Amino acid sequence: MKLDILAFGAHPDDVELGAGATIAKEIKNGKKVGIVDLTRGELGTRGSAEIRARESAAAAKLLGVSVRENLGFADGFFRNDREHQLQVVKMIRKYKPEIVLCNSIEDRHIDHGRGSGLVSDACFLSGLVKIGTSLGGDREPQAPWRPKVVYHYIQWKNIEPDFVVDVSGYMEAKMEAIRAYASQFHDPSSKEPETPITSKNFLDSIDYRARDLGRLINVDHAEGFTVERYPAVRSLGDLI
Repeated sequence: MKLDILAFGAHPDDVELGAGATIAKEIKNGKKVGIVDLTRGELGTRGSAEIRARESAAAAKLLGVSVRENLGFADGFFRNDREHQLQVVKMIRKYKPEIVLCNSIEDRHIDHGRGSGLVSDACFLSGLVKIGTSLGGDREPQAPWRPKVVYHYIQWKNIEPDFVVDVSGYMEAKMEAIRAYASQFHDPSSKEPETPITSKNFLDSIDYRARDLGRLINVDHAEGFTVERYPAVRSLGDLI
């Protein structure tokens, strides 16, 4: 299956938090989108890997993504090395996306920056003819594929975006997908330990950050992204 957009997250829920509204909008506009989670989030203070798997499947269904996979890397301990790069390369070559979304380049959680670098490096390596990969068994060798662009969504830190996407009308779809992770976010009845993301303030911040970015471009809501090379437009009229 060829996808238009492939979004990677170090943990289940990263993609929804960083780019859920953008993904919902792209799908509504007819694009095929997939998600690949690098880890199962097994080190999360609340819940378990099994619970997160059910939650991520529910979130994917709510967003309408075409496919969701989990590479099962070690939460907190995966590395940007040859072994992990090749696993990501296999996903890129399998789905042949034009656009890749991935974690913030720098963030509070150590897996976010590391995951960002891993995916970005794999996008380059995936285009090299002399790197051989296959999906196992007697399947054919995979052909090289390099996405046209890599964009990094914004997570915990308020990093200045290089561009923003008008996601007005798609925030509720994003919030529904986030709420699918009931074990992870604000729940006044939960008896589990509090974490930085379980406060009501954190949940509220998802909306008010999008409102603030939207305010800056004169729309209701927006999501921000950073880039590795200059973003380009075909004409001045492409800017809103």
